[in-house]
Amino acid sequence: MLRWSVHLEGGPRRVNHAAVAVGHKVYSFGGYCSGEDYETLRQIDVHVFNTVSLRWMKLPPVRTGGHERACEVPYMRYGHTAVLLDDIIYLWGGRNDTEGACNVLYAFDVNTHRWFTPKISGAVPGARDGHSACVLGKAMYIFGGYEQLADCFSNDIHKLDTTTMVWSLINARGTPARWRDFHSATIIGTKMFVFGGRADRFGPFHSNNEIYCNKIKVFDTETNCWLSTPSTQPSPDGRRSHSAFSYNGELYIFGGYNARMDLHFNDLWKFNPEAFAWNKVEPKGKGPCPRRRQCCCMVGDRIILFGGTSPCPEQGMGDEFNLMDHSDLYILDFSPNLKTLCKIAVIQYSLEQSGLPHDIRFIFNEANYESLPFIEPVLVIY
Repeated sequence: MLRWSVHLEGGPRRVNHAAVAVGHKVYSFGGYCSGEDYETLRQIDVHVFNTVSLRWMKLPPVRTGGHERACEVPYMRYGHTAVLLDDIIYLWGGRNDTEGACNVLYAFDVNTHRWFTPKISGAVPGARDGHSACVLGKAMYIFGGYEQLADCFSNDIHKLDTTTMVWSLINARGTPARWRDFHSATIIGTKMFVFGGRADRFGPFHSNNEIYCNKIKVFDTETNCWLSTPSTQPSPDGRRSHSAFSYNGELYIFGGYNARMDLHFNDLWKFNPEAFAWNKVEPKGKGPCPRRRQCCCMVGDRIILFGGTSPCPEQGMGDEFNLMDHSDLYILDFSPNLKTLCKIAVIQYSLEQSGLPHDIRFIFNEANYESLPFIEPVLVIY
């Protein structure tokens, strides 16, 4: 019984950030918020969401103590990626308005909360943003994005072997996915499923003739081959800056934006790789408003979705330039337990709460279950 079970307000207001689930916590790195100063170079910020207590914390800045140490901490950026391998989060790519795009590999130790820059070799990918990153075994795969030096969209696949810290450009066979940025790439089994993104009608260079493909492209990591794939109906509209995740061997996508349609989305679709078919999913409860550039992470049987940007309410669902950035968080529960369902019922039917255990009454004071009036939680900063 898929259900939007929790809605929180008052977290970090972030757009185009990157996030990783580590146990019962979600680490969020960087991003931007309209109106903030991004001309001044500063360390990337790190926010941590505890999915048990439903509270955000902001980690203190790293004390660098010298230029060499400062170079090991990434600067504030957006359009980057972050993945988890063992106890290390690898952050790569992205850009800001002062330094431009970046291709330095940064590593964050989740146990010590310390940054370092691993010694790497091989064919390092060019600096870019809007790419995708996914993990299979001990390898990180980078696909697509907008390359700064070449000033064009990419459709290359780069692989980082984290056992040797060697980058390689994969010589892929078959018909590749089109050059694109702000797509999604999701590993299921040994295959990478690419969906959506922004491309150009005439090739890799941006000519303002944007196209938004809604076909799934599949890359087989065992054979290094792009596979031929059939067309599917029904299918979600093409989009960029959406969220994608896998659950029980199926691919899900949420939200995003299509500039040709001038439309933001808040729909949820499920793709079955075996049947090669899409189905629209309608969870119970009240979910997020239409948006793009949000983050989502899987924690157990729950999706933690937060941030992003949407048109201002008076602007309708389009209008790319009149946007409001979000500080909210939603939980999509694939298998809500009896405790969660009872909490929702207590609120829904205005039942007496004084006799409930303290920890449950504490959660009622912090979270909105389904479509309750907003109650802001405390943003804890230490």
